[in-house]
Amino acid sequence: MPTIVYRDPANLDDATAVYSHPQLVAEVDRIPRPVAAKLSTHISRHWERATHLHRKAQLLYSVRGLLHCQVEDGIWLVPPQCALWIPGGLPHAVRGSGEAECYCLFVEPASVAGLPEACCTLTVSVLLRELLMKAAGYAELYPRHGKEERLVATLLDELTEAPLEDLHLPIPRDPRLRRLTDLLLAQPADKRAAGDWAEHVGMSERHMSRLLMQEIGMSFGQWRRQLHITLAVQQLTRGDSVQSIAMGLGYENASGFVAMFRKVVGKPPGRYLAERAGAAIAAALPHSATPISMPA
Repeated sequence: MPTIVYRDPANLDDATAVYSHPQLVAEVDRIPRPVAAKLSTHISRHWERATHLHRKAQLLYSVRGLLHCQVEDGIWLVPPQCALWIPGGLPHAVRGSGEAECYCLFVEPASVAGLPEACCTLTVSVLLRELLMKAAGYAELYPRHGKEERLVATLLDELTEAPLEDLHLPIPRDPRLRRLTDLLLAQPADKRAAGDWAEHVGMSERHMSRLLMQEIGMSFGQWRRQLHITLAVQQLTRGDSVQSIAMGLGYENASGFVAMFRKVVGKPPGRYLAERAGAAIAAALPHSATPISMPA
């Protein structure tokens, strides 16, 4: 049976040690229904699910807590009230920060046309959220040709219409650009120009720019802004102030950071956080789902 791997430095002498727990969403690929939904709740501290894959596609919806998903070509961030779509057969690793509550939806790829074909973050509407919560209360083998199947069909229709959110940090494949990614993640406030970074990883600025456009479709400046957005959303979600985030990312003042955030996300950090908090309160209303300990 597959295992879920957690990492909890607070409870272990070695911060890199791991321990395992049995997979509670058993054999999801064998469930003969178009959708299987589960609720995972009250995961304390930090947890990590090692790289794995399944034939069915997966939707991870975060009610509270921040989820990170890494695939070969990128890091996906899932703040509260967002969802991550993971196509079937795609190897991925998932980890969470702090106490979390999230829903797992496993979808048979051929069950409906129009499902995303690549990894992406989705905005979850009120209707989609309520449908997901309701479906999470169904038995794995819910009755066919009844109200459950009708609700699942509506859920899938809403899923195909969900708008995308740009909370993705693409990761280039070139080893030198991978090294650059690691350096920028470790030193997000470093203001060195593109040419200086290129020289640092052993290539010309022109060659670095061409490779970035070929592999991720972004210039160096766009990529670094996306990195800052990724880190900022993580820090906003855990309660850091806009001022401290701006300073930690190398901005001279908070207003410069707010302007960048608004340009990329479409709203300032305060409004973004307030909307997430309001949606989290609404989602916390009682529902009938049976909790499990961890998403697959």
